[in-house]
Amino acid sequence: MKFVTMAAAAALALGLSSANAEPVKVGMITTLSGGGAGLGIDVRDGFMLAVKQAGNTDLEVVIEDDQQKPDIAVQLADKMIQSEKVDVLTGIIWSNLAMAVVPSATAQGKFYLSPNAGPSALAGKGCHPNYFNVAWQNDNLHEAAGAYANFEGLKNSFLLAPNYPAGKDALTGYKRMYKGEFAGEIYTKLGQTDYAAEIAQIRASGADSVYFFLPGGMGISFLKQYKDSGVDLPVIGPAFSFDQGILQAVGDAALGVKNTSQWSKDIDSPANKAFVESFQAEYGRLPSLYASQGFDTANLLLSAMAKADVKDADAFRAALEEADFASTRGGFKFGPNHHPIQDIYVREVIKEGDVYTNKIIGKALTSHADAYWSECNM
Repeated sequence: MKFVTMAAAAALALGLSSANAEPVKVGMITTLSGGGAGLGIDVRDGFMLAVKQAGNTDLEVVIEDDQQKPDIAVQLADKMIQSEKVDVLTGIIWSNLAMAVVPSATAQGKFYLSPNAGPSALAGKGCHPNYFNVAWQNDNLHEAAGAYANFEGLKNSFLLAPNYPAGKDALTGYKRMYKGEFAGEIYTKLGQTDYAAEIAQIRASGADSVYFFLPGGMGISFLKQYKDSGVDLPVIGPAFSFDQGILQAVGDAALGVKNTSQWSKDIDSPANKAFVESFQAEYGRLPSLYASQGFDTANLLLSAMAKADVKDADAFRAALEEADFASTRGGFKFGPNHHPIQDIYVREVIKEGDVYTNKIIGKALTSHADAYWSECNM
């Protein structure tokens, strides 16, 4: 699928171009089909909303579906770099796909702006001057959950995550902050939908709480089965399993659950209020954290385009590093490894009318940086 912004199309018809810089071509590879499609759709919609609002005449976006398959993502990246001649790549949701695409893309001189996946391997020794993560490093929301579990006095957690890079980063992050014991730890199959065996182990474990990271359809399946099982232990998770699209599918099983996020629709800032209102008006639904990350990623790119020519890599990189845009999450800046330094909140799942959503109940971590920046030598 190829998408050219209406502003760009109009500019081409009129023979217009920016006086300050060359046009920028963006290749978005994201998940638009299968069980993880909701995440990619939200990133795409948030990104394209910012593009539409900016009306920039020198931005072209090419969008493709990776089908949540690393080999497809690699093929698409090769096509975008070799045939489409993109300047910037973005969009990948899943860390195993990011690991398959990002190192090769940046080695070929392309910029990669991640609106989601933040594997630890790309934050530390595998960092690159052309790689920027606009969302978080994978461990971050899980670190915040561990800190919150300490605050709640939980002493014996059972841990659950899928067996892929983000799953391993998730439990590493939780363990980094959590000071209690571990009743059990399971890595499930990526894409798994039946959790009867895992729930049986939780029941028999002696745990006083469950921490899980199961994004997309995996989280929907687990939460419904967990509620039906009758196991009555408190559940904590990152926002990925309690976000806007997922909550409508989970329903009452999610009410009252605490989750951690760097974004929430009730962050009280002009930029966030305008984003939530405009996203609802454009798409007829509340935005998710994925949508906010896509929106911020596009605005970061646009801020750099206003200051530098993408063909001048050093100048464009310096403009990206400034992060001179109004983020939906309030304060935002990059650390030395091009990953965010930001606040992370605790949210509670509530119901507003017929809509399941989240509200902020506290702050878990303030101006939090990832654990790997000191290993990055750029």
